[in-house]
Amino acid sequence: MSITPIKRLLREPLLHFLILGAALFAAYAYFEPRLDMATAPARQIRLSQDELLQLGTAFQAQWRRPPDVQEFAAMAEDKVRQEVLYREALALGLDKDDEIVKRRMAQKMKFIAEDVAAAREPTSAELQAWFEKNQDKFRLPGRVSFRQLYFSPDRRGSGVKGDAEKALAKLSGQPEDAAIAASLGDRMIFQDYYRDRTTEFLGKEFGPGFALGVSRQAPGAWHGPIESGMGWHLVFVDAVVAGRVPAFAEIEPDVKTAWLGEQKVLAWEKAYKAMRAKYVLLLPAPPDGAAAAPPAGLASAGEALK
Repeated sequence: MSITPIKRLLREPLLHFLILGAALFAAYAYFEPRLDMATAPARQIRLSQDELLQLGTAFQAQWRRPPDVQEFAAMAEDKVRQEVLYREALALGLDKDDEIVKRRMAQKMKFIAEDVAAAREPTSAELQAWFEKNQDKFRLPGRVSFRQLYFSPDRRGSGVKGDAEKALAKLSGQPEDAAIAASLGDRMIFQDYYRDRTTEFLGKEFGPGFALGVSRQAPGAWHGPIESGMGWHLVFVDAVVAGRVPAFAEIEPDVKTAWLGEQKVLAWEKAYKAMRAKYVLLLPAPPDGAAAAPPAGLASAGEALK
């Protein structure tokens, strides 16, 4: 059965939103006279239509229905209560010398400066030109897959490296899964086989020297001994994937994210430099009886801040 135009219209989300808006604006008309009762502008609290609509939209998103008049009145009164308490706190000077308030206001100023950069949409050509100059930011690290045999200095003492060298001689020309391999090494808490690992990962697991040593070995043979923070190792490298810079088309969304991040930093630095130029820093004079010259550290800090 076909849906009539009227039924189709009733199912439209836009219509539901318009009905919600009409209800909110009716409530706004109800509240506005109450908010205009005070004659002094400094004592007026005026809620805009956008603010009232935001209250209703937030309620709708949470409860999946528009608020009734009482619910909307309660939300509006919460908004008024917040504004009243904020103004009274300012009147009492509670914002003065408050580190939390200062930090929050400074953060908002930074966000405002950064939003200037985020408001502009870069072109694909602009992003590609920026990518060409910043390719190292997107370089994919090299990866290596290998099997290892471990030789423990705790078990073998000072002869541990020599034992590893003797084992390597026995493994010369042998495949990765040679039966003899299992009988030559010692047990260890780490894996026998690592697949597709970056040098950064291996550096954290075994130390940077081991990671660099493994990444330099040619695939298809046993190599070593290579030292780690735990002892000595023989490794059979399966594959080495060299690091590379991906093509711009592969990572254009990532390039855009990085570009926007840089633009925000530049916009903030420029804005702060302009704001900082308006102020002069005054440092305290030395206390009575102190040396005329300030301590070297304080003097150099003062010069840096000017």
